[in-house]
Amino acid sequence: MNWKRMAGAALAITVGMSTTAPVKAADDIKVGAFLSVTGVMSLMGDPEKKTLDLLIEKVNAQGGILGRKVTLITYDDGSEPEKATTFVKRMIENDKVDIIIGGSGTPTSMAVLGLIERAQIPYVSMGGGVGIVEPVRKWTFKVPQTDKMAAEKVLGDMKKRGFTKVGILSENVGFGKSGHDQTVALASKYGVEIIADEVYSPKDPDVTAQLTKIRGATGMQALFVFGTGNGPAVVTKNIKQLGFTVPVYQSHGVASKEFLKLVGTAADGMRLPAGALAAPEQLAANDAQKPLVSEFKKEFEGRYKSDVNTLAGHGYDGLMLALDAIKRAGTTDKAKVREALETTKGYVGTAGVVNMSPTDHLGLGLDAFHMLEIKNGDWVLVD
Repeated sequence: MNWKRMAGAALAITVGMSTTAPVKAADDIKVGAFLSVTGVMSLMGDPEKKTLDLLIEKVNAQGGILGRKVTLITYDDGSEPEKATTFVKRMIENDKVDIIIGGSGTPTSMAVLGLIERAQIPYVSMGGGVGIVEPVRKWTFKVPQTDKMAAEKVLGDMKKRGFTKVGILSENVGFGKSGHDQTVALASKYGVEIIADEVYSPKDPDVTAQLTKIRGATGMQALFVFGTGNGPAVVTKNIKQLGFTVPVYQSHGVASKEFLKLVGTAADGMRLPAGALAAPEQLAANDAQKPLVSEFKKEFEGRYKSDVNTLAGHGYDGLMLALDAIKRAGTTDKAKVREALETTKGYVGTAGVVNMSPTDHLGLGLDAFHMLEIKNGDWVLVD
């Protein structure tokens, strides 16, 4: 791997060994991370944490950054925005971190934005909501493709398949709510009419009532489920139980083999947009991301004996973009690191090729998404 280019009580964890003479803790580069390792967004937080542990160990084994060991300080926010805010404040005031990554989801990421901007500390979010970076905030960046991009990719595929009347079932908070609003706003651009619109809570154990209402909509040709974490798995099982016959789409919030394990064959036939890491072996030989995602998949799965997924890739991109910016800045000075992040160009990550600017703190285009279809409990690249 090209390293040069780069729930309850939370426990701060320091990992990694220096290959040089011992250095004082004050000389370490401190990366703070708050993740949803437990709670409703654990499907995201758990692989993210595993990725960070793997990468920090690797980076330090190769000499660290700027000749300094990198210390990772992590907190589990339990998927709760209030805890996320508490831990970010602790990282800033007590741990004195140099940069912050995290926010496994949109709710926890959005909750800390005001605190981040007031503290003037560089922050790389792993949440999917477009509201994290639109409007642009000076100190905030993010790595996953947005919910707006997912809506566009799905609506574009619906248009290609001739679907003009569709239903939408979305989470009533965070990523799902934002994705719902983006889908509704963009639908007419793609010649799509939303004829059924229902919501569910991420903690709902059953959504058959909402699905029954949607199924009753006259002329519906497809259904779009917008959510992340455990909620979409509940929805998918209920769809199977009710015998839905129309095509179903999901968002990139479920681009995880863990989701497939939870739902079994109930998801077969569903489509979703996802990044290159979902199916690296199916990418074209000349794809710019193929070498990176193939190697990361090999290392992650070799270490943890479990499937890598797009969500693990969020951890990869969040940390490596942060360390790349520190290296290019030549310092941990927060203003200079922020400027380096904002001028990132041609960075090949798991989500895509990143080109940021003062008006774009994501740096990805719609080509960062591939359309997948689920067949026999696995991903198949559609385009």
